[in-house]
Amino acid sequence: MAPPSRRFGPAGPVVGLFLLAGLVSALVLERQLPAGLWWRALVAPDPGRLDQLAAHYVLFPRFAVALLVGVALGLAGAILQQVLRNPLAEPATLGISAGAHLSLAVATLWLPDALALGREWVALAGAGLSAAALLALSWRKGLSPVTVVLAGLVLSLYAGSVSGVMVLFNHDLLIGLFLWGAGFLDQQDWSMAAFLAPRLAVLALAAALVLRPLVLLGLGEGGARSLGLSVAGARLAGLVIAVMLAALSVAAVGVVSFVGLAAPTIVGMAGARRLGPRLLWATLCGAALLWATDALVLLAPVTYRELPTGAVTAVLGVPMLLWLLPRLRTAAPPVTAATAPSPRAHRPALLLAAGALLLPLVLWAAVAAGRGPDGWEWSAGEALAAVEPWRLPRALAALSGGAMLALAGATLQRMTGNPLAAPEILGVSSGAILGVIVLMFSAEAPGRGAQILAGGAGAAAVLAAMLALGRKDGFSPDRLLLAGIATSSISGVVVAVLMAGHDPRLQTLVTWLSGSTYMVGPTDALAAALLAGIAVAAIPFVARWLDLLPLGGGVAAALGVSPPLSRAVLFSLSALLTAAATLIVGPLSFVGLMGPHLARMLGLQRAAAHLAGSALLGGLVMLAADWLGRGVIFPYQVPAGLLASVIGGPFLLWLLGRR
Repeated sequence: MAPPSRRFGPAGPVVGLFLLAGLVSALVLERQLPAGLWWRALVAPDPGRLDQLAAHYVLFPRFAVALLVGVALGLAGAILQQVLRNPLAEPATLGISAGAHLSLAVATLWLPDALALGREWVALAGAGLSAAALLALSWRKGLSPVTVVLAGLVLSLYAGSVSGVMVLFNHDLLIGLFLWGAGFLDQQDWSMAAFLAPRLAVLALAAALVLRPLVLLGLGEGGARSLGLSVAGARLAGLVIAVMLAALSVAAVGVVSFVGLAAPTIVGMAGARRLGPRLLWATLCGAALLWATDALVLLAPVTYRELPTGAVTAVLGVPMLLWLLPRLRTAAPPVTAATAPSPRAHRPALLLAAGALLLPLVLWAAVAAGRGPDGWEWSAGEALAAVEPWRLPRALAALSGGAMLALAGATLQRMTGNPLAAPEILGVSSGAILGVIVLMFSAEAPGRGAQILAGGAGAAAVLAAMLALGRKDGFSPDRLLLAGIATSSISGVVVAVLMAGHDPRLQTLVTWLSGSTYMVGPTDALAAALLAGIAVAAIPFVARWLDLLPLGGGVAAALGVSPPLSRAVLFSLSALLTAAATLIVGPLSFVGLMGPHLARMLGLQRAAAHLAGSALLGGLVMLAADWLGRGVIFPYQVPAGLLASVIGGPFLLWLLGRR
């Protein structure tokens, strides 16, 4: 007999969400006016009744927009997971949301006249430019899934980091952009619903017309081509539809997190195996999930009415996803490796040795060179001794933090075979962030030691929960990553709520979240260097596991490697490295994700060389970012995490374009 969670297939969670949304919406409406007047308020409100006018122009349009945006995100997520053959793909993967966010920030600061056309059109233009850049970067590779994913991630990180720098130095002017980015669904009339409905209908029809080519993509490139399909053309069609869906949703209500990932994942695990039913059920699940979440936000006490719906979607999506993960087999498409052969270094040991010898010189230069009141200068002798206590801890912490996160990222990407795997999606950074936030808002002026202890406790709690979840299914990589993303969404909700509340302590939190080395002292720096050294020394002991695990669990077991045990150890090591780096210098997303890809581009393919190269490159990137951040706009400083993305993003995009 099928378990209850699978007995009804995808209809179970979808119908449940619609029933919840309808019930909560009825409670919201009942507080506004009697049930007998609902229909009249919808179709012909009495101009003399404020309660009917409020329901007609505020509540009903808001429900409609929630449904429409949920439809767009659910359908976009399902299409992207099929086209990119990656269970972690979602609209945010392509950088569409970050592009729209950046365009609004630029217009607010330097082109305010553009906002007179309407915020949605400015956001749509930014999303369109991001999409055009994505297609241009990946066209030479036939829109291969790995290239599209990497280009989208780099664009997203780059646009997000530039927006972060702008917000950091123009916080008061861009606080409204913060709120819009959290995904508020407030409406004042039916204009946005009228804007979305016909466009979504056209895109849904387009998705139906390309259903067969998308199904054939599931056979792999060889199988699809043997049936006469133009693989690049099918991918282009799917990507264009998904990009337009995501752009419309962002332009309408801002950034709505988690729905594009959760909806197709939930219905896929609930039994929607074929693409056609999966697209349909994912569309309905996205609509129901966002509607139910928004209705719950409206039902909350008036004091908390301003919670951002886009972030609070995790409140419903996370528990459902975590509940389904241990019970159901994932139906997510397998990750596809790159079709083109990767470059290989002829002498990787020599390349790594040269980098290791160069490292102390670069560290010394980062401490000696700097900008002061009289401009750029090179310190030596007594001048060097005077600045060393200030510069050396920061430089050493940046170097060590970048190395640890790059090591964690390389381990995850090799263990899972997924180019999207990165330290921040482990969920451990989320635990550290929540621990620090709880301390900041419960203690008066907490010290550095207290912050590290609180963050460590939060990270340890999340790690324990993840390990307990992973034991039930042999530490399946896809499930661990999905559970990590779900857990990370919780911290996103908390940060968004704090932003909406205009708390004065927010500026300190934003600075820390941007990856800053401002508060690092000698003890923190030495601890980070020691942990990074231990992690590098452990590479020879785990390299064989990481060489064999990508070949499949059966092959690894036949060669004497226990997949569950090795995955548990590797996951724990990655989580510990991520937590340590996060506690010392804050969450640095760019290095942990892109350091491993830079190492591969240099030809470091075997596990040992790849891990060592990732650590070396990640550390160097962060060291350079910290050095530039100290002096590029002296006496002001730019956080190393943001600057690493701003500087490293274009370089990586250039490399991707040349591949």
